[in-house]
Amino acid sequence: MKLNTICTLIGAKTDDVPDVVINWLLTDSRSLSFPAGSLFFAIETKRNDGHRYIVELYNQNLRYFVVSKILPEFNALADAVFLQVEDVMEALQHLAAVHRAFFHIPVVGITGSNGKTIVKEWLYQLLHGDYNITRSPRSYNSQIGVPLSVWGLNEGTELGIFEAGISETGEMERLQKILNPTIGIFTNLGDAHQENFVSLKQKAQEKLKLFANSETLIYNKDNKLLDIAIVQAGIQAGLFSWGSDKDAVVHVLSVDKTNDNTQISLRYKQSEFKATIPFTDDASLENAMHCIVLMLYMGIGTEEIAWRVSRLETVAMRMEVKEGIRGCLIINDSYNSDINSLSIALDFMTQQATVKNLSRTLILSDIMQSGLTSAELYRRVADLVKSKNISRLVGIGSEITKYADKFEGLDTRFYLSTEEFLKSSLFGQFQNELILLKGSRVFHFEDISARLELIAHETVLEVNLNALVDNLNYFRSKLRPETKIMSMVKAFAYGSGSVEVARTLQHHHCDYLAVAVADEGVELRREGIRIPIVVMNPEQGSFGLIFDNKLEPEIYSFRLLESFIAYAEKAGITDYPVHIKIDSGMHRLGFAPEDIDTLIERLKSQTQLKVRSVFSHLAGADEARFDDFTRRQAEVFISCADRISNAFPQYIMRHILNSSGIERFSEYQFDMVRLGIGHYGVSALPGSGLKQVCSLKTIILQIKEIKAGETVGYSRKGVVKKDSRIAILPIGYADGFDRRLGNGVGEVFINGKRAKLIGNICMDLSMVDISGIDAQEGDNVEIFGDNITVSEVASWMKTIPYEVLTGVSRRVKRVYFQE
Repeated sequence: MKLNTICTLIGAKTDDVPDVVINWLLTDSRSLSFPAGSLFFAIETKRNDGHRYIVELYNQNLRYFVVSKILPEFNALADAVFLQVEDVMEALQHLAAVHRAFFHIPVVGITGSNGKTIVKEWLYQLLHGDYNITRSPRSYNSQIGVPLSVWGLNEGTELGIFEAGISETGEMERLQKILNPTIGIFTNLGDAHQENFVSLKQKAQEKLKLFANSETLIYNKDNKLLDIAIVQAGIQAGLFSWGSDKDAVVHVLSVDKTNDNTQISLRYKQSEFKATIPFTDDASLENAMHCIVLMLYMGIGTEEIAWRVSRLETVAMRMEVKEGIRGCLIINDSYNSDINSLSIALDFMTQQATVKNLSRTLILSDIMQSGLTSAELYRRVADLVKSKNISRLVGIGSEITKYADKFEGLDTRFYLSTEEFLKSSLFGQFQNELILLKGSRVFHFEDISARLELIAHETVLEVNLNALVDNLNYFRSKLRPETKIMSMVKAFAYGSGSVEVARTLQHHHCDYLAVAVADEGVELRREGIRIPIVVMNPEQGSFGLIFDNKLEPEIYSFRLLESFIAYAEKAGITDYPVHIKIDSGMHRLGFAPEDIDTLIERLKSQTQLKVRSVFSHLAGADEARFDDFTRRQAEVFISCADRISNAFPQYIMRHILNSSGIERFSEYQFDMVRLGIGHYGVSALPGSGLKQVCSLKTIILQIKEIKAGETVGYSRKGVVKKDSRIAILPIGYADGFDRRLGNGVGEVFINGKRAKLIGNICMDLSMVDISGIDAQEGDNVEIFGDNITVSEVASWMKTIPYEVLTGVSRRVKRVYFQE
């Protein structure tokens, strides 16, 4: 669409609009690929403000911006074009709605509490042979994600499939105007995202607004609350229901489960037929039924439907980062393959690629059913790949091979099939590379992943980078826009892996990082972390490392101050940034209030150091009983900080709040805050909405039938009181699974149920009682995560969550993923 057309559609104020075509709508400054054809929407939310990134984007040659305000710094951006509107989000959504109106095609809109992405992806698997489909990339179902998804509709699209999710009232009307679906699917009604709705009924009523103009609505009639809500909402669409209810349009006669599949007997229009899906869980059954019913509505024969659903494949919902062979890192994203999801995956790759000495390799299959001609598709793919600094491209498939010339200038290899690639000599050449796997399902890239991944311990710590960023933004929402955030990544980032966590925080505009000792900071510098890093406990033997790696030390005593000044003087260094610690009442490290005058005098008498910030630490900000003491600490700190600030001409930052302080005492946020345990989902406030970041998982190695009266484990501590099934897990105290949890104190989560530890926890193994749990050898086991929180494990151990997280051994493999 031409920029002047966009200007008219969104009612923007501007003097002169150049005659350019806009192909890309951008809301994330880190995702810029094609500056000449991109338009940035500077969206302002409770947690962030897109206007902050306009100068950065301008310096990357982007020139077109939709804004709601003109900041002083924009005056220096000579040839930038600003389309000024009242509400940037509203402008984006209106533009997408106009774009949607150009397409007179079937559009499926999917909403519900769970299963939206699975249903969307399964529909793509089932229907992509019949239609050129445009669908939401990943889980793009929000107020921003939906318009960006709809913008992907193109002249070749024959069917649109889009998700729509809401978290509060008033949101769905806006999404309905954008999507205007002709066919609706309501996946289910549950408690997910319930916090902003007074009842499930209210949430159902809000979600049903998506289907105001739909021709047909598909839903499960067995969900009586949903069924009643649909009737009360006065939905004009034809109701295409399914369920065991005899009045359902598609009647489920029976459901028979085996070990590895589910057979469903159905009646539709007086005819009966059977379909078998390769899953046994209830959620998959529900998701598959929505797909079956849609295919019936679209006129596909029952035999063809049965054949297609029997071949449904699991949908991997996340991009995973795993350690690979010969120093490689592997990003596995074989979840879907189209140009939009490729762009997202390449952005994620860029985020990971701050690692020094790792070149970027993309292994890409043919992209199926793009709606574009192959020549145009691979021209766009080539442009995108080149814009992301890929060093080597491995193309797999006949189509991408046919258009190999589009990738001129890259180191390329092409293979007609995955099997041919697996037999090639290239596997022996992968070394010190960041490798992104992006393949359509028919190419079975899981075989490539298995060859590239480093075989490791079956116990892993999964780190959810989405949750980490969501938690960062939760705390950001409690701060003024100008308040900086220092993220604590000491102690291996609280056990979650300092390099990956630091890389993610840097990518999401964290202002400072903090480590305990210089070696931790050096490791981050070696891995490409460039933002300021504070060393909280600088040791005299590490001064050289601090200077060499541009680390900024905390100075907490006169002895340390004199030593650091002397070292800097010998090295001929002046004005080196340091951070002064005040002891405001915790009585750990720091200068006492009575030391301040002497400290000022000494700092004034030298030129080697320059105070960057002055700070203190709260002793009990997480507990209401210490609130008076917390406020006294703040008063002491303010007094000391005022004296130091007034003594020097430069601006000196102040910070005192930790994670719980940010939540409970935001009035003391000053210039910066320090965020630590809050990153990982631990909150001082009940119902905060923080997410679990780390999940410690293992598997069942073996299952034993133990008779009553027998014992399990060392010292015969685990006495079996009745005939029991005991599962042995490959995790022990050497992995960080604390011995205090043994003998019935702790629990694990297996297949929807909790199982108690029995006997002593061993160095490498532990045992749990799984009597009454449907479990098999090889099944997954959660030690802590979404179902058993870190805080709960800490309570069993009579300790704090910090100890649980930092106690996870380095021998436990860390797997990083992004939903």
